[in-house]
Amino acid sequence: MKIGLLTDTHLPNLIRDLDELGPEPTEFFSSVDLILHGGDLIYTRVLDWLEQFAPVVCANGNNDPYDDHRSEEVQILEVEGWRIGMVHDLGSEHLPMAKIRKLFPSPVDIMVGGHTHQEVLYEREGVVIMNTGSITFPRHKELRLGGVGLLELKPGKLHAEIIPIGETPGRPNPCEALSLRVQREE
Repeated sequence: MKIGLLTDTHLPNLIRDLDELGPEPTEFFSSVDLILHGGDLIYTRVLDWLEQFAPVVCANGNNDPYDDHRSEEVQILEVEGWRIGMVHDLGSEHLPMAKIRKLFPSPVDIMVGGHTHQEVLYEREGVVIMNTGSITFPRHKELRLGGVGLLELKPGKLHAEIIPIGETPGRPNPCEALSLRVQREE
């Protein structure tokens, strides 16, 4: 199962769809089976646009004042034997893991979040923590292409990547490519 991840779209009203930023978002999302959005999309039209490629699940961000069946404060999914938990703000990576775990109603293997606009990918105390940064305002820079995430899951095997998704003319992409592999005994 290939899962595409993005967060913090903050799509300005003047831009209708992510493909207005270049062909890279369309190319990337057309290659996945499921899409997870970590919140702060601002307009639900972002979810509508993403749904042309795959089913979409979203976590409500602090800038998402809408009611949409695809979005909840906390999302829990089970995919290929992996439990994925998603909330918009996972808090600081320096928080004790016990405090971060309390964000979810039940234990998860993978935590997906956003909010910081900073890409993060690491494993801590047996949990993979992933934030793709922002696809449109990476590291809080002005509008430009940033990062997306790819999660490839098989029973007992996980491959996660943060991928800089291209360059916006005159505005370099500050996103750092990150990769992680995890193999667990059945």
